[in-house]
Order: sequence, then C-alpha cells, then structure tokens
Amino acid sequence: MEFAFTDKMRGLQDQVRAFMEDEVLPAEPLYRDQVHASGNPYHHPQVMEDLKDKARSAGLWNLFLPDPEWGAGLSNLEYAPLAELMGRSVIGPEAFNCSAPDTGNMEVLTQFGTRAQQEEWLVPLLAGEIRSCFSMTEPEVASSDARNIQSRIERDGDQYVINGRKWWTSGAARERCKISIFMGKTDPDGEPYRQQSMILVPLDTRGVEHVRNLSVFGYDEGEGHSEMTFTDVRVPVSNLLQEEGDGFRIAQGRLGPGRIHHCMRLIGMAERAVELMCRRVVQRTAFGKPLARQGVIQNWIAESRCEIEQARLLVLKAAWMMDTVGNKAAKAEIAMIKIVAPRMAQQVIDRAIQAFGGAGVSQDTPLAQHYAHARTLRLADGPDEVHLMSLAKQELFRRVPHEG
Repeated sequence: MEFAFTDKMRGLQDQVRAFMEDEVLPAEPLYRDQVHASGNPYHHPQVMEDLKDKARSAGLWNLFLPDPEWGAGLSNLEYAPLAELMGRSVIGPEAFNCSAPDTGNMEVLTQFGTRAQQEEWLVPLLAGEIRSCFSMTEPEVASSDARNIQSRIERDGDQYVINGRKWWTSGAARERCKISIFMGKTDPDGEPYRQQSMILVPLDTRGVEHVRNLSVFGYDEGEGHSEMTFTDVRVPVSNLLQEEGDGFRIAQGRLGPGRIHHCMRLIGMAERAVELMCRRVVQRTAFGKPLARQGVIQNWIAESRCEIEQARLLVLKAAWMMDTVGNKAAKAEIAMIKIVAPRMAQQVIDRAIQAFGGAGVSQDTPLAQHYAHARTLRLADGPDEVHLMSLAKQELFRRVPHEG
C-alpha cells in the first residue's frame, strides 16, 4: 500500500488548507448572519457565492470527481486529504462544489446519465448554479433495507407516473435545489434486486409537495432534510436513469464513494475539535492549575490523537483500494470506515465539548452542531448495524465459506 502524496497533491493540500483558513472559517459568522437576516433558514447567502467564485478562480473546483471529462480527475486517495480539510467547516464543502448530496448525484449522472440528462442537469450542477437531492428513504418502512421501498414508478405511454412518500431528502428545501434522483419500484413482483429504478424528477413538477423539514437533535442545519410526497407526478420516460430494474445497482454505485467522502470530512471535523480543545485547556485554570495540566484532559487529547490517526489510515487504505481494485473489492474497507469514522468523530467532539463546559453545547462554538452531524452519520448511507452485518458476512465467508 502506497499512501505517499506527490508534489502535486501536497501543493493542492496547501492551497485548500490556506483557502479554508483564510476564506472559509472567517466567513462562518457572516454566512450565519446572512441566512438569519433573510428569514429563510434555507437561503443561499451571497457570501457562499463569493467563496465559490474565489475557489473556482483558484482552480479548487469539483475536486471530488475522478472523471477528467467532468471533474478534477483526482483519485480517491488524492481527494481524501482535501475532503478532510473541507470537513473542518459545515460550509466548507459547498465552497468547493464538493458537498453532499450533489457529489453523489453528479457521480450518478456522469456514470449512468444519458448525454441529454448530463447537459440538462449535470452541467449546471458542476457549475454550482443549482443544487440537487436524493429521494430514497421512506418513513413507512425500514429503509436500511432498500428492498423495502414502496414508492412506485409506473409507465404510462411516453411518461412515468410516480407516487410515494419520502423523508430525509437532504437539500430539498434549499432555494437552489431543482432536481431529485428518485428511487422507486417499477416491478414489485420481480427479482428482489431488480424491482427498483431511479428517475430524475424536477422539483417544480406538479404533484411534488414539500411536507416539512426534519431537525437533527433540534438543529435545522440549513440543508432541509425534507419529508416530501409525490402524487401522480408525471415525467418523460427519457428521465429514467439506465433501464428499469437498474435502481439498486445505481444506488450501490452511488453510496460507496459517498460513504467514504463523509468519512474523510469527519476526520477534518475531529481535527478541528482537537484543535479547539487544546486551545481551550491552555487558557483555563481549575483547582490551581491549567486544565492542560490535568491528567484526565491530557488523556482526552492523547486518546483523540490515536483515534484520529487510526481512522485516517483506514480511510486512506479504503481510498487506495477503491483506486486500485475497485469499489466492489473494497466493500469491506468501505464498511469498516463507515463504522469507525462517525464513532471516532462523535467521541472526539464529545471530549472537546466536555473540555469547554457549558460553552461546548452552546452556539458559541461549532462543537454542538458538529456532534449532531457526526451522530447522524451513524445512520446516513446505512446505519452502523447494516455495515457490521455486511462486514461479518464477508469475514465469515472468508474464514468459513459455507457460513458467509
């Protein structure tokens, strides 16, 4: 395994690091102020457009996309440390046009979209002109098993008719969100993994209704985790991605890179928590000495460093395997890091909160919001238990093939 970074990559890391420190982190308060002043929590503030313009001009744009026709052409291993740096701020990824769920949707369109679909939706997404969402999870079924999806996509002449109820459709409430990739069943009686299809649904289509936004531990993160209904929604047959029955295959192709991108960003979030914790404990005194000299605090810092480094190495290994042997062969490593990284980040951020005391759970630091985000990622893109089950089956098959 070779994790060494080239001169090109070290240069990109320096550029992204400087952009985060000089532009993104200082812009966080203004971003919040502009959103608050608008009266709309899903408002797209001018400061974000300013950041995007600067990032685009600096060549720090669409870094996530390995396809050189559409993106920066970086490998997963090359992108990993850049995503980590972006993850230090919740507004960081969007500044580089590298935020979820757009990244996953753009990858779907590059891999599975027709040229017409790409020209209509991929091009404006890559330009950062619009946002997108992904409608998969449903409130009435256990969506950890995608075979449970009940939404229907039924052909009627030269149109498909879509009916269903979705939730946790992240990003749907944003002002610039224009398109959803919708997953539903075209053949409920077919083979379990060929029942589902995916289709492009413009959000201004008649029959698409936004029901409500779901908060995360009371936080409304500005993403708009929407509950939505689709009632007799009609779109052209040309909006179907690939063929009927390809939905599950497309979903698996989309979620692999998406999972590791989340993990990369979580490492950056954990690094920022340690940085904030270290600054705090050298400034505060309790029981006659600085907090930094308290043994328990030193243990928190040391444990956090060990856990971050372990998670980072596993992310790099998974990224390296995705690049060298493919996503399917790297599925065990992807499952492992999806289990490890959110738990690690949650633990590290929790220690930082404890070191800050009451300030740690207030709006005066980013820690409380980051904690909520890390905890949520133990559910998003498959809960821990699904990845643990998958990993156990792979391990059993490797050791005792008839038990896998």
